[in-house]
Amino acid sequence: MAEQLAGIVLAAGEGRRLRPLTELRPKPLCPVGNVPLVDHALNRLRPLTGEGPANLAVNAFHHAEQIREHCEGRATVAVEPGAEALGTAGGVANLLPWLNGRHALVTNADQYLPGGLRGFVEGWDGERCRLLCLPDETKRDFTTSEGRPVRYVGACLLPWHLIKHLKPEPTGLYEVLWRQQLADGLLDLWVLPEDDVAIDCGTPADYLQANLHASKGENVVGAGAEVIGEITASVVWDGAFVGPEEKLKHQVRAGSRERRVTVAG
Repeated sequence: MAEQLAGIVLAAGEGRRLRPLTELRPKPLCPVGNVPLVDHALNRLRPLTGEGPANLAVNAFHHAEQIREHCEGRATVAVEPGAEALGTAGGVANLLPWLNGRHALVTNADQYLPGGLRGFVEGWDGERCRLLCLPDETKRDFTTSEGRPVRYVGACLLPWHLIKHLKPEPTGLYEVLWRQQLADGLLDLWVLPEDDVAIDCGTPADYLQANLHASKGENVVGAGAEVIGEITASVVWDGAFVGPEEKLKHQVRAGSRERRVTVAG
C-alpha cells in the first residue's frame, strides 16, 4: 500500500492545556528534544509516504501562518477556512483534493512516538480504518477482539473509499467513521508492544515527560538559551533565560530574559 499512501499531520489544535507555552508559539512548534513536534510527526510519516509537498501535508488553523512558514517547502499546508476548527474528520476532508484518490496515513502533531510507525502499514488491507493503539488498563478507548483494553495513540490509516465522502465541516473521525466500523466489527486495531512509548503532549506534565524521554532524563536546553542558575530534569526553550538566583526542577522555562515563562511539569 505504500505507493498509494499520502501523509497528513493534524496540527490545527489550539493547545489550551499547554498555556502559557502556547501563547508563545503554537503547540505543533513546541520542541521535544529541541525538535518541534510537527517535525517529529513529519519524520515518522516520511519513510512510508515519501518526502515533499506532494506526499506530505499539514492541516492548520490556530497560528496557521507560523506553521505554514515553518513547513514551507517540506509539506503542503492546508489552512482550514472559517471561524471554527474543522476537527479531525473535517481537517482530512479539507485535504481531499490534495489526496486525489490516495489512502491517508494520518498522525497527530502533538503525539510523541519515538518508535515511529514501524510495521504499522504492513498487512493493511486498504479497506478498513486501522488505528495505532497501546495497551492501557487506565484509559480504555477501545477493546480488542481478545478483550484487551487499549488507547488510541494518534496515528491511523484511512482508506480512500471511506474518506472521499467526508465533508469539510466540524466533525471527528470517531463520530463519522470509526464508531460505525467498530459497531460492524471492522475497525482494525493495531496494538504496539506494552513497552513502547507513546505520549500525548497535551499537558505540561506529559510534555515534560516526552522531553525527558527524548533526552534520556537529562536537561533539555535549546539553542541560544542562557542558564546561569540550577536546573534539574527541566526543559529550557531556545532563547530562554534562567537567572543566577533560580533553581528549576521538573519545570519548563520559555520566553526571554525580560519575559520568563515557567510551567511546572
